[in-house]
Amino acid sequence: MEEKMKMYQVSTLQALALGYTKAVITVKDLLLKGNTGLGTFEDVNGEMIVLDGHCYRAAQDGSVQEVDPDTGVPFAAVARLRGEREFSIQGMPDLASVGTELTLKIEEKFGLNSMHVVRIDGIFDKVDARSEAPYRSHHITLKEILNKNQTSFQFENIRGTLVGVYFPDHMDGINMPGWHLHFLSENRSQGGHVFDVALKEGIVRLDKISTIELDLPREAAFDTYSLKQVSEKEIKEIEAEE
Repeated sequence: MEEKMKMYQVSTLQALALGYTKAVITVKDLLLKGNTGLGTFEDVNGEMIVLDGHCYRAAQDGSVQEVDPDTGVPFAAVARLRGEREFSIQGMPDLASVGTELTLKIEEKFGLNSMHVVRIDGIFDKVDARSEAPYRSHHITLKEILNKNQTSFQFENIRGTLVGVYFPDHMDGINMPGWHLHFLSENRSQGGHVFDVALKEGIVRLDKISTIELDLPREAAFDTYSLKQVSEKEIKEIEAEE
């Protein structure tokens, strides 16, 4: 019997948004669960890109390095990408058009209520992105942390990969509804959380996922967070904030 595709997620986006940034597992353990995905590191120390079974950190200046296996992970979503659907896209002027095209593709297969993992290898006219420096805190919201420590930057005329996940609206709070994408350059030296892109041409590999393994923090402090306080609107503001 063929193994089912599974999304493995560390903690929830609502917990991260409310400031739960302590390590839940290590990068080494995360990579046992998936080879493609995204997240962040303990104390929100940069943006995570997981690609081809390697875990990279985009630092505050957009530079990228592969991380130590013992690095702590407070939030992430990864899967084992198979690329069961593969197709080309081109002439995408912005991130919204990329998202629209991907959503049309999953709608064709009646996938809007399921999760998806995606990678897009391509040539980009520009990539607008962000990352952040670490901020050790307790009950300080992610929005406040980003306001203090976030830096935005732009890459131009660059080859690289968009790595992302899609979560349906009914899973709001576990992760962000819709598409969430991070970027890693082809030479693995630049990247970050994506605000916008202009994609010249690319190859998309996409998998539908119907099973999730949710690994929640085990320490008592996690239960002091009122997770329903964070609205979908606030989550979208955090993800789109420049």
